[in-house]
Amino acid sequence: MPPHLSLDLFLYWLGIAAVAVNALTGVLDAQRKEMDLVGALLVATATALGGGTVRDLLLDRNVFWVVDQTYLLTSFATGALTFFIARRFSLPERLFLIPDAVGLALFTALGTQVALQWHAPWLVASLMGMTTGVVGGVLRDILCNDVPLIFRKGELYASAAWLGALTVIGLGQLGLTPMSAAWGGMAVTLGLRLLAMRYHITLPAFAAAKPSE
Repeated sequence: MPPHLSLDLFLYWLGIAAVAVNALTGVLDAQRKEMDLVGALLVATATALGGGTVRDLLLDRNVFWVVDQTYLLTSFATGALTFFIARRFSLPERLFLIPDAVGLALFTALGTQVALQWHAPWLVASLMGMTTGVVGGVLRDILCNDVPLIFRKGELYASAAWLGALTVIGLGQLGLTPMSAAWGGMAVTLGLRLLAMRYHITLPAFAAAKPSE
C-alpha cells in the first residue's frame, strides 16, 4: 500500500473513532440534564462534529461529514446506543470526563495532521489541532447550559491539547512518520489531561476580587 494511502486510511479511522468517543461524551452529559432522545442526539452530534467542522471552515476545506456521511451516521449510532444503555444503568455524573479526555487526544492529533496535510504553517496547524479537540466540548457544554470546561478554572484542557498538537509537529520534524507522530501527540494530550485531573494541575488564574473595605 502506498504511504499516502496508509496515512489517509489511518486518519480516516482515527476520525471515526474520535467521532464515536465524542458522541458518547455528549450523551453522557445530556443524561445529567435529563434530555430526551432527540436532545441527546443533538448534543452528541454537536460534540462529535463541531471541532472538525470549525477546522474545515477555517482551512477552507470541504466539511468532512458533508463529504462522507459515515461520520454523521457514526455519531447518530453511537449516540443512540449510548442513550439506551445509559437509561438502564446509574452512571456517575463525571464519568464523561474519561472518554472526553480520549476524544480530546484523538481529535487534537487528527486536526493537527489534517492541517499539516493542507500545508498550514506549524503554528496554524497546532491551533487547528487544538480547535478540533476542544470546540466539540465547548458546544456540548453550551447546549447543556454549562460553562464550557475550557473556560472554567480547573485542570489543564486546551493547554493539554495544544501541547499535544505541538508534539505531533515536533515529532514530524524529527523524522517520525505522520502516524507515529500522531500517536505521540495523542499520548501527550491524554497523559497531560489525565494527570491534570488526577493531581489537579491548573494554570494560573485570576483570584476572586476582595471586597473593598
